[in-house]
Amino acid sequence: MLVSKSNFMTVKVHPQVVIPSASCYFTSKQETYTIWMKSLVLGCKGCTVFDAKGQLVYRVDNYNCNFRDEVNLMDSKGKVLFTVPRKRFKLFRFWEGYRSTDKEIEMKRPGFQVRKTLRIPRGDSPCEVIVGLDENQPRHYKIHSWSSCKSACKLVDQFGGLVAELKRKKSAGGVDLGNDVLTLVVEPYFDHSLIMGVFVVYCLINCKM
Repeated sequence: MLVSKSNFMTVKVHPQVVIPSASCYFTSKQETYTIWMKSLVLGCKGCTVFDAKGQLVYRVDNYNCNFRDEVNLMDSKGKVLFTVPRKRFKLFRFWEGYRSTDKEIEMKRPGFQVRKTLRIPRGDSPCEVIVGLDENQPRHYKIHSWSSCKSACKLVDQFGGLVAELKRKKSAGGVDLGNDVLTLVVEPYFDHSLIMGVFVVYCLINCKM
């Protein structure tokens, strides 16, 4: 059952804008976000992200017709947090996230890289994720999906430990709110902005944006 846009507003998916502080990118507790796979800007492609209180925290807005070649993850004020271009190497395509500073985007070394692995017959074909490249201390993760529509997946570390989980959002009554409304749950002590950048790439890979 899909929920109309009029009902969509009643569940606080599109509330007032509140600018987050830089410290909100790390917390000591589990955090839950609502991702609306739509841009708030008319005519743009992208997505809009709200926290558990219904406050706008992240956004992706892009006028470019070649949208999937490069996207910018921004905070609620429009400051770019990560620039994510698509790269090509021979037959392989992958995305790299370059973290911004107060003055410019650091394009020398990416903060993360996401690429899809070769398809496994009759099984999951996970995305490989490497983070920490900007610190020269890479850590390896994988995104596993278990839904044919690719709206349900989880990011795990090299030991199988859960980092974050993406799934369809449900109303208080347990009703699915549609394919374009998702819930992202991030475990404690992870950079939420980086995790959001990784899942933006996942949505690009699966043509969800």
